[in-house]
Amino acid sequence: MALYSEKVMDHFRNPRNVGVIEDADAVGEVGNAKCGDIMKMYFKIEGDTLADVKFETFGCGSAIASSSMATELIKGKPLSEVAQLTNKAVAEALDGLPDYKMHCSVLAEEAIQSALEDYYTKHPEKKPQE
Repeated sequence: MALYSEKVMDHFRNPRNVGVIEDADAVGEVGNAKCGDIMKMYFKIEGDTLADVKFETFGCGSAIASSSMATELIKGKPLSEVAQLTNKAVAEALDGLPDYKMHCSVLAEEAIQSALEDYYTKHPEKKPQE
């Protein structure tokens, strides 16, 4: 069996939504000191919808693929759905990651949560009531 699925390799070789949104409504940045991966997500929000998302990732192929797939899964979705994305969903959408690379999908989830936190800090009136 190949170490990485075709989807992982595709998102690594041809990542989607790479870049910076200069006038982003929210930015989330996380890193993993153990492996050295750093992930940054930029959100453009219209109403309660994630109109656009971009990412910058410094890391291994799994980290880049996880970032790319995560952005594909959340782009155009209501923020309530964006908040529900899990690392497991990212890994499943990539047709799996090796166990020792699952932390890459966790970073993608954490970067999204960090960007949402940034947005709700700037716009507390829009934060959903728990």
